[in-house]
Amino acid sequence: MTASTIDNRDELIAYLQAALSLEHATIPPYLTAYYSIKSTTNSDAAHIIRVVAVEEMLHLTLVANVLNAIGGKPDLTRPGFVPSYPTYLPDGEDDFTVDLRPLSREAVETFCKIERPGRAPSGERLLATADGVGPSLVSSPTTEKLRFYSIGEFYSEIIQGLEKVATADPGGLFCGDPARQVGSEYFYSGGGEVTVVTDLESACRALNFIADQGEGLAAGIHDSEGELAHYYRFRQLQLGRYYEIGDDPDAPSGAPLSVDWDEVFPVKVSARLVDYPEGSQLAAAAREFNADYGAFLALLTKAFNGRPDLLEEAVRHMFRLRDGFNRLICNPLPGGDGLHAGPTFEIPAVTP
Repeated sequence: MTASTIDNRDELIAYLQAALSLEHATIPPYLTAYYSIKSTTNSDAAHIIRVVAVEEMLHLTLVANVLNAIGGKPDLTRPGFVPSYPTYLPDGEDDFTVDLRPLSREAVETFCKIERPGRAPSGERLLATADGVGPSLVSSPTTEKLRFYSIGEFYSEIIQGLEKVATADPGGLFCGDPARQVGSEYFYSGGGEVTVVTDLESACRALNFIADQGEGLAAGIHDSEGELAHYYRFRQLQLGRYYEIGDDPDAPSGAPLSVDWDEVFPVKVSARLVDYPEGSQLAAAAREFNADYGAFLALLTKAFNGRPDLLEEAVRHMFRLRDGFNRLICNPLPGGDGLHAGPTFEIPAVTP
């Protein structure tokens, strides 16, 4: 295994800030697909996407706990935190882009790529070619052109870095205020519990859980908690059947799962504010949604910076965004050839 390039606390903080961006960058695409589903249809697909979205909130919380434990400060309101879609993922994956699109075969294919398991085919971390391979939000925040094939590889780099820095500075790395930790009393997800991070063991456990649940590190269908990993949750939508314990990864044997790809609003892919006529109700709805989403991120930032009691409210806020989604997704876009409006996630500056 290649040694970590992370050498000190500042580099660890940079990586963990990138991890916050990575975990969040999946939420707008998942929510857009979820809310594009027409009412009373596609209940299986809606449930799968909703569960994964809630678990991404758990991942955000775990990363924030690790960051706080080493003296960092989580900030989900900083400029550029929310990507401009279509985007490359913040861990450096730049062989595919992530769009805001309705539930579709293309959307599910992208979700599977986001959560893909394993290491690069070469077995090594990837270096971009001299002329680059396209723009990326963040590859390695500390090593030029270093990027990663999967979420698991990205977290493996951080875990190795934690071990290296903790060994070089025994007793000094985990200097954060324990009061800034979010405990299980503040957040519950059926897919796992929050880990309070106080030392190297708990930090590695939290990050391994994230990678395992997304199917980044482990080779099995189910994670260490016995829950189906995100990659295989989405594979069920492609293969049309639920997994059972002991199934082959490409041959689920459970109950049939049906997706009606036509019972979905035809949302314009990665819509932008400029797509909406100035002064129109749709433009106003899009701006209102963006402001509300910014308020959601500000609430999360407060929760991760000493107000853990606000986290439950932040999770509720995420799903109260439904009304804002519906005001856009249920309405045709003028001159859009039958396409509907959608959220743009162009977030105005907010004060956390």
